[in-house]
Amino acid sequence: MSELAVVGHLTRDVIAGGAPRPGGGVLYSAQALARLGADALVAASCAEADRDVLLPALESYGLPVRWFPSTATTAYSFHYEGDRRIMSQDAVGDPWTPDRTVEAVADASWVHVAALTRTDFPGDSLAALAPERRLLVDAQGLLRTPEVGPLRTDAAIGDILRYVAILKLNDEEAETLVGSADPGRLRSLGVPEVVLTLGSQGSVVVTEDQLERVPAPALEGVVDPTGAGDTYSAAYLASRALGADPVEAARTAAAETSRFLSRG
Repeated sequence: MSELAVVGHLTRDVIAGGAPRPGGGVLYSAQALARLGADALVAASCAEADRDVLLPALESYGLPVRWFPSTATTAYSFHYEGDRRIMSQDAVGDPWTPDRTVEAVADASWVHVAALTRTDFPGDSLAALAPERRLLVDAQGLLRTPEVGPLRTDAAIGDILRYVAILKLNDEEAETLVGSADPGRLRSLGVPEVVLTLGSQGSVVVTEDQLERVPAPALEGVVDPTGAGDTYSAAYLASRALGADPVEAARTAAAETSRFLSRG
């Protein structure tokens, strides 16, 4: 069985008024894991009506894929204003139940939980995974509320971080969650590994006994940043699963994200 799994909803994305296209953390994570040659399993969900449109894009990367039905496909429309992404949440997929989540990731011991909203993976679903697995969760999927309309975030996440081994978040998410990106405040979350991503400023690894900034490679000709965060998460977890320490994993993730952003 695969050592590493990524699980979450596929999405139907409309970017800057363009044609709908497949998206979601599972899609961009699968792309990164395939480029890295990782031994990984991908578990994804969307509505039956969208399966033939969205699933082939995920399957094209050549990783084992497990599909699960949802009553709705998570959908977003967004555009960029400089580095800022302005988003609307147009539909939200079903929560992943504990039984389905455990079935989806099989025997993988490292799992990227690619949540898009707070309701994607309730606490009992993460609790069902956590005893036997190390979970990486992106803070966006904890902070986003599930309402349809302009995207909203808040810090009302309860005690769900107790199940998280690695938390990836950006500076805005850190502000929402603990008031700042100060390492002491990030450590107060109680998560063993916190990775703070800062775009072109690189990233910062925060553990109980480590605090190290990892620079981001210089970029030219960035086309579209959509999926960069998921690429970073997937590459970081793949590196950790191979035995790298957190700082080494952050360097691998930064390099892979740079390659992703420099495409085309």
